[in-house]
Amino acid sequence: MNTRKFDTKVQHLKFMVLREVARNAWNATLVENITEIPEQIVPGNTPTMRCCVYKERAILGQRVKLAIGGHKANPNIIEVIDIACDECPVGGYEVTNACRGCLAHRCENVCPKGAISFDPQQKAFIDKNKCIECGKCANACQFQAIMNFKRPCELACKVNAISMSETKAASIDNDKCTACGACSYICPFGAISEKSFILDAVDIIKKSDFGKKHNVYAVVAPAFASQFNYAKRGQLISGIRKLGFTHVIEAAVGADIVAVNEAKELTEKGVLTSSCCPAFVSYIKQEFSELVGYISHNPSPMIATGELIKKNDPDAKIIFIGPCTAKKDELNLGDNKSVIDTVITFEELYALFRSRDISIAELEESELDSVASPYGRSFGRTGGLSEAVAQALKESGSDFEVKPVVCNGIEECKKALLMLKKGVLKGNFIEGMACVGGCVSGAGCLTHFDKSAEVVDTFAKESEKKTISQ
Repeated sequence: MNTRKFDTKVQHLKFMVLREVARNAWNATLVENITEIPEQIVPGNTPTMRCCVYKERAILGQRVKLAIGGHKANPNIIEVIDIACDECPVGGYEVTNACRGCLAHRCENVCPKGAISFDPQQKAFIDKNKCIECGKCANACQFQAIMNFKRPCELACKVNAISMSETKAASIDNDKCTACGACSYICPFGAISEKSFILDAVDIIKKSDFGKKHNVYAVVAPAFASQFNYAKRGQLISGIRKLGFTHVIEAAVGADIVAVNEAKELTEKGVLTSSCCPAFVSYIKQEFSELVGYISHNPSPMIATGELIKKNDPDAKIIFIGPCTAKKDELNLGDNKSVIDTVITFEELYALFRSRDISIAELEESELDSVASPYGRSFGRTGGLSEAVAQALKESGSDFEVKPVVCNGIEECKKALLMLKKGVLKGNFIEGMACVGGCVSGAGCLTHFDKSAEVVDTFAKESEKKTISQ
């Protein structure tokens, strides 16, 4: 079993900022101490990450800004810390050592900007001030000596929302970005991150007088079973309660509802795309607007669970806890804020624990306040939704045959949507997951490991509720 708390040191740095911001928020000292946080994290005069402590603290100051909600003028959940984005190579097309100094000079002949010259040994050189990154030189080279070196964030972004600004820092096209957070997780310098709603969570709990004035519900995504592996699942649940939550509910309860309703909608429409993954839904709206009519009208499990809670407890406050940065984007859509009060990730949950000095591995175990079916719990990994819809059809007695097209990552989603657009899709239900592996691979996870899906499946099989409609 994987017992690491983080995958990378970047996550640990992010955690320290979130922890200190939350700690001060609990103590009502954030206003007077906010400027001191960078120096608390990087004390002394010896740099440990950058060229000097002053740059380290300046970057931490920007991280603090993201931890308190980020730039209000920027509608995107994902933001770039410009001053932290200066260590990656410029990237683009480069001539490698494979260049043999040939006589043909095909690379020079096809370059429309005259960006290629040669040294005395006839080795090619690309002038970055002239290069327009068209790639013609790379295609022309018979030795494949010219390679296109992209930055990690560009490679991670499968919707091509990231480019380089004039200052060579990453720039996000908000019209293309789906807020999946892949760039944030992969950036080796932590120069891209999502806005935090951790202050909202603290404020909700404090205003409830830690659950005494009204109920505060934690709605946890199915992927929680694969996280916090240094403690037992029951201890994690107890830790959430110790923060001031009165109830801990599975979002899988809402997933059961979605599976039933999505099965009905599929039989009515004949062809459907899923609506559970907000990044996938955004991708359809941005890149395949002509297919919007195929998107399921059902809310996501997060919203469905929230609606169920508010129906029975209108005064409740609800905080969704999960692996997904795009859920924060979903929160701001329509009237979703009337159902879910705020969204935090597993990373932010861990920071909340430590901000209150809660060591969950030392707590007694407790149980969830809900029981979802194995099918609802399986929404946390790719393929789970399709299996749940098939089961819902079976339980309803319908003879409609679901033919799922399970898309593991946005690139597979693109292929399926193109086939649907051209009328050649060999299926009638597209399950779209923007993250490869599904929710268990979300950017807001503490850790990512190969057997995450297996852990979620094991948790699913432990359910006492064996059918969706039971």
